[in-house]
Amino acid sequence: MVLITEPAGSPVLADSVRLCDDGVHLLDRRVFPFERTWVHARTVDEVARAIEDMVTQSCGPYFAALWGMALAARQAAADEPRQVRARLAEAAERLIATRPTNDHQRIAVSWVLDAVEAARERGEDSPEQLAAAALAGARAGDADYRGRSRSMGVAAAALLPDEGRVLTHCWGDLYLTETVAAALRAGKRLSFFCTETRPYLQGARLTAETLAEMGVPTTLVTDGMGASLFSGGEVDALLTASDRVTLDGHVINKVGTLQLAVAAHAFGVPFHALCHGPDPKAPTAADVPIEYRDGDDVLHTLGRRTASERVRGHYPAFDVTPPRFVTTVVTDRGPFAPDDLAGYATAQQWEESS
Repeated sequence: MVLITEPAGSPVLADSVRLCDDGVHLLDRRVFPFERTWVHARTVDEVARAIEDMVTQSCGPYFAALWGMALAARQAAADEPRQVRARLAEAAERLIATRPTNDHQRIAVSWVLDAVEAARERGEDSPEQLAAAALAGARAGDADYRGRSRSMGVAAAALLPDEGRVLTHCWGDLYLTETVAAALRAGKRLSFFCTETRPYLQGARLTAETLAEMGVPTTLVTDGMGASLFSGGEVDALLTASDRVTLDGHVINKVGTLQLAVAAHAFGVPFHALCHGPDPKAPTAADVPIEYRDGDDVLHTLGRRTASERVRGHYPAFDVTPPRFVTTVVTDRGPFAPDDLAGYATAQQWEESS
């Protein structure tokens, strides 16, 4: 266990992956908020295994990949000076492969690899210079992600009523916290329902805890209660993050999003899906691999088995919501109808008014 002091004024989970002198430290989201334990990853492979083992989730793997790449460059410069670029290529391949549905890791490693290549083109090709370039690339990727999240949060908050009730699903990380922060700055009075999100209970442990930490009224519901809430008029908007959005408007997110989107559509509740932008490498849903995790996870909750040994588990980690069930895709360049995402490439950056 590693004890780290949390920064004041921001949700704990907003800064839960950090590069330190002795490696990458990741707040273990599997036991948060009951414990605040930091996993210490000393190598890139340990960072990758932490991602695969769900130590960090949502945007956590993005930051883990950034700092994992910086760690790889630093260690290669010290131990294998002639192998910095080769070690970075290996690290990138390992990190990208950890969670295939979300493209965050691919984007993260590109920040570092592009910075290193730019340094080489400037003639800065010593091991120390390449390691410094990798760190600068990781820091730039960190700042870019947070800036995009703030812009997206402003755009999302503008779509929510001045006073209303919002249902979330799973853990939206900076996507969600920046939306709530923007809504609070605008004087909006919102309350939230959070699905528990089995089998890891991210909605119960991460989302609900963070929203309560931010001071907004928060109510936990089970994963099967969404349609009942919609039918009773208890929800004004469905708001989720997305692990990927295709160019033709399909939203890929934590499994269970599809059923909520269909139910919201049936009862006239708008569904706003948050993403920085559509993935240009995914024209359609067929271009996005869906990760299947060990079905044994479904048979356990918080380490305790909830079904007999005669029962098998099945665990597709994500599902695909067709654009006809999506009201708005909210990006860092503003909101778009799901069938109008081609306009993202030419849209001006959404800017928060002062």
